[in-house]
Amino acid sequence: MTGTPLRAALLDLEGTLYANERVIEGAAAAIGALREQGVALRFLTNTDSRTTAQIHARLTGYGLPVRPEELFTPVVAARHLLTAPGVRTYALVSRALRDGVPGLVSEPPYTHVLIGDCRDVLDYPALDRAFRAVRDGAELLALQRGRYFKRADGDHLDTGAVVAAVEYAAGTTARVLGKPAVDFFALAVRSLGVSAEECLVVGDDASTDVAGGNAAGLRTVQVRTGKYADQHAEGLTGSATHTCDSIAELPDLIAKLGER
Repeated sequence: MTGTPLRAALLDLEGTLYANERVIEGAAAAIGALREQGVALRFLTNTDSRTTAQIHARLTGYGLPVRPEELFTPVVAARHLLTAPGVRTYALVSRALRDGVPGLVSEPPYTHVLIGDCRDVLDYPALDRAFRAVRDGAELLALQRGRYFKRADGDHLDTGAVVAAVEYAAGTTARVLGKPAVDFFALAVRSLGVSAEECLVVGDDASTDVAGGNAAGLRTVQVRTGKYADQHAEGLTGSATHTCDSIAELPDLIAKLGER
């Protein structure tokens, strides 16, 4: 696999291109350099509180040259899954995403329970309805299952904690639609028209970016920004194919790999 030329890269957003609401130094230049090298790009994120348009607007505000069609989110994966005939979805997601959920209904029976970032709507009745729907046979879907996310003011509880509550109470395991699900990475690779051997994944999170990329048969690069320090202290790092100080080093790494 390592001898195959690289034609594409899947780049994580938070922790890799920006962190604590500040752009990683050299990130915009790195994206430009990758385009000049002819590397096709997809930008993968487990962000599950905003629409694709909102995410793109945020990246543009950061000065990052990302195109709307290059964004891949678990919400996109959910739309593919929930468009089948007969789907009846109970959605525990943010207000921004709720209206765009396929098959959304307000009364049981439900065929699917979709859980995402729900901090603006979460209360006991909403969580209990999710639990009851799963107990009645609905499939539990998680947009992602991150433990926590980072903001400028510190760490905050992420979607995975809410998913875990329903899993524990209902005695089931959620189907994860975002990272580190292999299908999520495979879909992104297919959209680029390349093989897994021709693509790499770049991110700060060993449990999602690196683990998911490895499982999907991709070369992986962990950057030492974002969650890296926390995960290194926990002994979670070290499984990536390559490690870089930051995204700014990626164009040089790809150039060196192409020389082998």
